[in-house]
Amino acid sequence: MPPGRSAGPGAEAELPEYAGHYRLEGRLGSGGMGVVHLARSASGMQLAVKVVHAEFARDPEFRGRFRQEIAAARRVSGAFTAPVVDADPDAERPWMATLFIPGLTLAEHVKQHGPLRPAQLRQVMAGLAEALRDIHRAGVVHRDLKPSNVLLAEDSPKVIDFGISRPKDSELRTETGKLIGTPPFMAPEQFRRPREVGPAADVFALGSVLVHAATGRGPFDSDSPYLVAYQVVHDEPDLTDVPDDLGPLIMRCLAKDPEHRPTPDELMKELRRVSAQYDTQAFIPQQRRAGAWDRGPSHDSAEETHSRSSGAPIDAAGASRSPDAHTPEAPGSRATSVIRRRRALIVGGVLAVALSIAAATVALTSLSDSGPSSTRSTSTAGGAVHSFKPWASELGGGSGDSAAVMPTCSYGGGALRCAVSGVLAASVDPRDGGVQWSRRSAGADSDSGASPATAPVYSGGLVHAISADGMRLLALDPRTGKPRWDMDIAAYNGRVLHAGGNVLLTATDGTVTGVDGATGRKLWSHRLPGQTQPTLAYFGKGLAFATTMSPDGSSTQVSAVDPDSGAVRWQRRISGNLTPVGAPKGAVCFTERNMASETVALVRYVPASGSVHRSRLTTALPQATATLHGDSVYLLAVGGALVAVDTTTGTQRWRMETSISRGSAPAADDRHVYLTAPDGRLLATDIRTGKPLGQTRPRLGSEPGRVVGELPAPVVGEGGRVYGSAPDGSVFGVDGREPGRW
Repeated sequence: MPPGRSAGPGAEAELPEYAGHYRLEGRLGSGGMGVVHLARSASGMQLAVKVVHAEFARDPEFRGRFRQEIAAARRVSGAFTAPVVDADPDAERPWMATLFIPGLTLAEHVKQHGPLRPAQLRQVMAGLAEALRDIHRAGVVHRDLKPSNVLLAEDSPKVIDFGISRPKDSELRTETGKLIGTPPFMAPEQFRRPREVGPAADVFALGSVLVHAATGRGPFDSDSPYLVAYQVVHDEPDLTDVPDDLGPLIMRCLAKDPEHRPTPDELMKELRRVSAQYDTQAFIPQQRRAGAWDRGPSHDSAEETHSRSSGAPIDAAGASRSPDAHTPEAPGSRATSVIRRRRALIVGGVLAVALSIAAATVALTSLSDSGPSSTRSTSTAGGAVHSFKPWASELGGGSGDSAAVMPTCSYGGGALRCAVSGVLAASVDPRDGGVQWSRRSAGADSDSGASPATAPVYSGGLVHAISADGMRLLALDPRTGKPRWDMDIAAYNGRVLHAGGNVLLTATDGTVTGVDGATGRKLWSHRLPGQTQPTLAYFGKGLAFATTMSPDGSSTQVSAVDPDSGAVRWQRRISGNLTPVGAPKGAVCFTERNMASETVALVRYVPASGSVHRSRLTTALPQATATLHGDSVYLLAVGGALVAVDTTTGTQRWRMETSISRGSAPAADDRHVYLTAPDGRLLATDIRTGKPLGQTRPRLGSEPGRVVGELPAPVVGEGGRVYGSAPDGSVFGVDGREPGRW
């Protein structure tokens, strides 16, 4: 949201100039306890700084609560919160600084744009369930989850304001003191037994938040906080206009008895079943008949050094899909379509189990960080593979936790480089899925699948992998997996970019450091002119691109950086909230997003002439991911719309509804555009027309109710081969030249 200078009437209208050594530039928002300001550090880093109102700063009880909030926010700092940078609860005006994350709150989005669409609602529900899972694992109960405390960031919803008492939100009192929370989003036990509130209260609040997101009002609606309190404790919630598929799940969240509410893990599992009705529906009506590419698995003894395990080939066919599968926007046939989808899902699940029994896959052997291991089995009974056939190798990550973590891979140095929870890096033969070597993450046995893995990258002749905790960068021998060098990257908070043979590391103060990928030697380190908190991107050759959005979201500073020297070759401020998606010859292309995280335009900038060509999209695409191939950008939006736009003319070439609620970022070659679906299917469309051409079978694994977190993009390799990954922990390869034979 754009900052303002007015804080309202009275003493609070006179904003302090500094909080600690952070200069306050404008007001982002205010609440009963304090004002949140946009601020800058001495280095120019953008922050959101909460400063407690003077009247409450004099209250020891509120100072104590503020200390608790700071401690809670630090404990849960991660993917679903704004990280704490600094705080001083003992200052004359206590304050806390977190990283500034642009975006509307859920309350602002609903007020400005109306209720969320069903696909958006499912995504927000999944994101908040994941957030509560992590918050509760850290031993924190939020107690004040409400639409204004949910920030709709580009990547996922963020939960803010931990454990804050809002006295101006409620003047109700209990015999033990002030109530903690906001009545329309409080659980019954917060009114009845405020000292005994546990994690289940956050789940009740989540149900109320989702009703507000779906309808624009709460499940208990009254102008009087006293009447709302009565309704929360005694009345049934009003779920009118809540989507039918989510209504029963939200009703469980709003159970009066805390024991009857689902945990976040259970909620995610149930939500995955709901989403599967959309994510596993038909992409094309016909698949190649089963059994056409069957061949028996082979087994051989393991060898100790430089050996490999061959992934067993898979049946190329998928379950036949109903040609009249449900599309969420067609409510007239909802009941019939849901039944069809459920039947198709059951049939597909039975077939997947049968196929997984018939086609053996070789799992990675567990390793300690002391060194890699190797296993071997021949690729066919007759010896070497002479022609490419589809294969699948199980890498792990498909069981244990309620949130499925799919393997992530990249292609480089003639091999697939993959990682998954518990496996730091594995080298996979792209011809048959043979695992050449693997290296297990430190502490992986005690942390089964809780954190998404980062794909290893082939850089400087070595395989670079980031430890599961994000603290170290390890460079491994590409032939053996043995360590060659490693470095501490804790100060960079996971902001690591591989650019050619170099590694670019961005610190929280905006300093960028270039490191030689072959040796680990520092090449350069400095701030980039005009870039306060740069986000870096690289597109396979030439220059890297740094971007920083202005505080009000109206423009983006773009700099072209030489990865070898750190020199800025050119820089330009371009209007709009821009994200680079590719660099065709002589140009750079960007997507432009509004504050609701909808892609609304494409921008093509030509540095030689300084020309900026902006192409407005026909319709805004919510939370779209994008890739550039040639001169066209391919965008996939939440809800399933896949759109191709020519950046040279600004015209939309085609639009196709994929019927998946969400998917990976697209990948493309000269023939096709590829997507990964949450059920593990790889989808292919014609790059010229958008016509769907083929899909692989679902690979949900033994626990189809598990929620899929990150969706890795397909990997396009050499010779027309394409590689995907799935929630069952497998990586698989298919011939991209013939999607119809998948």
